Amino acid sequence: MSERLLDSLGRHDSWDGVRAVVAGFGVSGFAAADNLLFLGASVTALDERTSPEKAEKARLLESLGATIRLEPGATETLPDDVDLVVVSPGWMPSSPLLKQAAARDIAVWGEVELAWRLRDPDHAAPWLAITGTNGKTTTVQMLQSILTAAGLRSACVGNVGRPIVEAVMDPEPYDVFAVELSSFQLHYTQSMSAESAVVLNIAEDHLDWYDAATGMADYTRDKGRIYERVQRACVYNVADPETERLVVEADVIEGARAIGFTLGMPGIGMLGIVEDILVDRAFIEERASSAAELCTLDDLCQGATPAPHFVANALAAAALARSHGVSQEAVREGLMAFRPDGHRIAEVAQFEGVTWIDDSKATNPHAAMSSLMAYDPVVWVAGGLAKGARFDDLVQAVGGRLRGVVLLGQDRHLIAEALSRHAPDVPVIDIGAGETGPPMERVVDAAVRLAHTGDTVLLAPGCASMDMFANYGARGDEFAAAVRRRIPGSLD
Repeated sequence: MSERLLDSLGRHDSWDGVRAVVAGFGVSGFAAADNLLFLGASVTALDERTSPEKAEKARLLESLGATIRLEPGATETLPDDVDLVVVSPGWMPSSPLLKQAAARDIAVWGEVELAWRLRDPDHAAPWLAITGTNGKTTTVQMLQSILTAAGLRSACVGNVGRPIVEAVMDPEPYDVFAVELSSFQLHYTQSMSAESAVVLNIAEDHLDWYDAATGMADYTRDKGRIYERVQRACVYNVADPETERLVVEADVIEGARAIGFTLGMPGIGMLGIVEDILVDRAFIEERASSAAELCTLDDLCQGATPAPHFVANALAAAALARSHGVSQEAVREGLMAFRPDGHRIAEVAQFEGVTWIDDSKATNPHAAMSSLMAYDPVVWVAGGLAKGARFDDLVQAVGGRLRGVVLLGQDRHLIAEALSRHAPDVPVIDIGAGETGPPMERVVDAAVRLAHTGDTVLLAPGCASMDMFANYGARGDEFAAAVRRRIPGSLD
């Protein structure tokens, strides 16, 4: 089948004769395979791993005519007579299957690209799209809360929530989608045209996925793809000039605006802070001389002082919602109703003047820096899988705040080396150095020894968790459980 014919197919066309391979049979892979079958395509799904859940889903699709291979080596060879490869997030372009597809000039789409092509032209809900190194999930959930407060039928999709193919194929149409997109997903997206989009920030992450020589440039370029063909607003972070550069370089639909967000006083065409009020100087007619109040800082955290990155996420979510025409009142109601998921600057305990915080979701140095900048002084719990990241800039920025550091995990030596170069006087306890016992028990014991009254003990590892834990949630749960066993009066 020619690429031109493939490009012409949509939701209401017959895909009979299309021979599709779905690479990966997780949540998004199953959704892609299921809906391609529904459209009439011939589907083969491949995955190196299986599980009882995957096996059950495989039996279901096999009964509908699909070919499913879940076994080691299943993804080493691309089958003959393939028109399209739909790849799940995280698949590296250098994988054997995708290299063979490139050599044979076979189209490779991500699930996001497939979903964009399958929108119902009669009820095509606009996409409000979010990416960035950190803060994506919090921001997309804030946006969803605002859209719900506005009375819109919406859903969090993409890198969070429902698979986006499943959502766009829902027979009951949505009004709008809040779409979280990772760099992996954007890498395989070619035609998406979001109504509005934001890049929250750009920092080193996932560099092990890219070519060693050009990794950061390639990662940044993938993030910037979210701005291509934007229809209304390209929202950028005033504090991160790289995000504005990506807006300047994007090929957008005529009339799309550049909208900044800032933790300072906003200029015209921006959202920002005036005293303790989040304001809009972008989506009101009188923006040259006034600003519209959205909510107060107290509204965001029920009277507690919100961390700066939390406020920035709220401003980005508000900008996307306002670009869609959502009222000031709905923005305020949505942000007041929002509650972050666990393991995001979650207070675990307070005892003898020391506060214990679980921010296990801080899985790269930029996220850890955002968290650390909210506390002073702090006992920092860090380490895990660095994913190619470096820690010198982080330590230079926060060294003066550190009461001490507790290190764990495979790449803890990278953090220790950065500390020795830039903060040599900060006490460091390495709990992985030849000791036995549950690691988080030892982390908490070490942190107790380091912390003084008025300090915060902060789990913000700056690294991924899979060297020691199933995921960042399991890491945070074990930290919280260890704190509760050690600290009287811990919060349930």
